[in-house]
Amino acid sequence: MRTFRVALAQVNPTVGDLDGNVHLIIDRLDEARRAKTDLVAFPELCITGYPPEDLLLKPSFITRSREALDTVIKRCDGITAVVGFPEMDDGTIYNAAAVIRDGVLIDVYRKIFLPNYAVFDEDRYFQPGDRCPVYLLGDVSVAVNVCEDIWYDFGPTSVQARAGADVIVNINGSPYHRQKRDERHAMLSARARKNSVGICYVNMVGGQDELVFDGSSVVFDQSGAVLAESPAFEEDLLLVDIDLAEAPSATDATASNTSTYLWAVPDVIDLSASVTGSSGGRDPLSKMEPAARLEPAEEVYRALVLGTRDYVRKSGFEKVVIGLSGGIDSALTAVIAADALGPENVLGVSMPTAYSSEGSVSDSAILSRNLGLAFRTIPISTAVESLRAALAEVFAGTNEGVAEENLQARVRGNILMAIANKFGWMVLSTGNKSEYATGYATLYGDMAGGFAVIKDVPKMLVYEVSKFRNRIAERDLIPETIIVKPPSAELRPDQLDTDSLPPYDVLDPVLEEYVERDRSPADLLEMGFDRAVIERVVQLVDRSEYKRRQAPPGVRITPRAFGKDRRLPIVNRFDPS
Repeated sequence: MRTFRVALAQVNPTVGDLDGNVHLIIDRLDEARRAKTDLVAFPELCITGYPPEDLLLKPSFITRSREALDTVIKRCDGITAVVGFPEMDDGTIYNAAAVIRDGVLIDVYRKIFLPNYAVFDEDRYFQPGDRCPVYLLGDVSVAVNVCEDIWYDFGPTSVQARAGADVIVNINGSPYHRQKRDERHAMLSARARKNSVGICYVNMVGGQDELVFDGSSVVFDQSGAVLAESPAFEEDLLLVDIDLAEAPSATDATASNTSTYLWAVPDVIDLSASVTGSSGGRDPLSKMEPAARLEPAEEVYRALVLGTRDYVRKSGFEKVVIGLSGGIDSALTAVIAADALGPENVLGVSMPTAYSSEGSVSDSAILSRNLGLAFRTIPISTAVESLRAALAEVFAGTNEGVAEENLQARVRGNILMAIANKFGWMVLSTGNKSEYATGYATLYGDMAGGFAVIKDVPKMLVYEVSKFRNRIAERDLIPETIIVKPPSAELRPDQLDTDSLPPYDVLDPVLEEYVERDRSPADLLEMGFDRAVIERVVQLVDRSEYKRRQAPPGVRITPRAFGKDRRLPIVNRFDPS
């Protein structure tokens, strides 16, 4: 029996913070060295942070990224490390993994399969690699590949396994969406089992713009069973001993492969003689249990907290301001902000008008006390009336309607932006995915802000996540009166959301199918949805694209968020019916 000790460095890099990312890597290198690991792996493009997007088009960025890697290489004495970085070779950029041994860059693996779907746009920046190397570390054969490469049944993993690899080290920048962990586990288990290899999957953690990376780094044995897993949404160094059977003789990777792909013919690189350190005399690691699976609402909540914290902090802000309406959306946003940033860094502002119920104001005050937030009440009736007076001549002879109602939302947006502008804070807007989908949010009003925390959370999930947060608090952190009250914008007397929209338990399933799965109206009708509801929802979604294009980013928690995931032309006369 052979034992291979691996360390998976689940770290939270920041895009463009090359010096900070290097220090992050070096700290974990030192920790892995003390544990006498055979190999430590860092996430995809860890040097730069992921995704660096058009920073990759700046030659100075590529040059400085390589200088940052050189700093890391010098600190890899006595250890083998795999570090993600962008490699420039003769004017071509590759999404690459540096294989470093004892302070020397031994080899570079270049990502072969470049994703160009959903939030990914790697064909814009990178060229694919054409090699599948296997590295000999003493009596263990180790192969390295990058993220998407392992998702293909016939791909680098199968080629490297047939070339004799015992262990596959796969480095990732894999963004979170609901149930992503289960998808990954099923795929990785199948790869390990089919190829009889151990699989070490390291993923980054943290927020970057609208993306949030959950980590959930994991090691599978050769039978496809989980050996150990890092906690989700936290930085971690996962140390694992993989017990391997006696080394089999390497097989010819081309024997059963008629492909003409150059990368299907692996090369084997012996690293055994190039290290001065030794892993001998190390203490055995205690056995680890696989991480407990988070319940769905907790998974979403933790993603929202991490995404919000990193967006605000990495953008250089300390404090945020939130408009508290007394409704469930602003309440959940406030709770997330308090957990992410600390309640001392959150200001809640109630801005009542004549249409605001007494309960909305008092519920906002109770919520703020429960969370420990600073709370201000700023009545806006006078400001709204001033605007109405200024517009009286222009609006003369017309009936009152949405334009007059939305003055209230826009005054509120102005007040929040003024506070943020005055003190150097950020406004967190409070709209949910159901509202953004249907246009039931006011442009330059409640859509104003720097970050839309629950932008990708459908309304019914807002309730589910809010109830989860109360449950773990073991009290009504969000007052029950907020949770049970019928949703209302409170812009006119006795207004309810259902005056303009189908009930949310009817609306959200239609939106999920139409927005996230691209079902046609005919498909939706065949699935049993009401024709009138379908026609209304499709009309609302399609005509609101211009609003969404002007919305702030928000945490992505579904497979198809508004933003990079879904890029429709604003001017668009396609009729889906």
